[in-house]
Amino acid sequence: MDSDTIFFFGEHINALPLYEKLEERILNEIPDVKVKTAKTQITFANKRGFAFASFNPCRRAKERPQNWMTVSFGLGYRKESPRIDVATEPYPGRWTHHVMVGNVEEIDDELMGWIQEAAAFSAAKR
Repeated sequence: MDSDTIFFFGEHINALPLYEKLEERILNEIPDVKVKTAKTQITFANKRGFAFASFNPCRRAKERPQNWMTVSFGLGYRKESPRIDVATEPYPGRWTHHVMVGNVEEIDDELMGWIQEAAAFSAAKR
């Protein structure tokens, strides 16, 4: 893990184990992933970004876990699940889904299945 990633977590340092689990699973389960840390999010990309870690508060403060992180992913359709906090269509045929995670157990096979699908969707786009 590089210094940019540590700096990114700043006041959310207690959420670092959530990110470490997410990064580990993505890098182990999806080939040819590039990771880029920016000021507001960490992007996982192949041809394009397909998954993102951020502190985008997709729930009201009183509904958030003590330690949390938002995992976002893009698909060509709206995925329906009670785990998805917000889904938006920023432009036709591109849906961005936001899932707030509060413990490492939530970075499970279901979430990873969505992220793998997002990686395939991203890789197939021209």
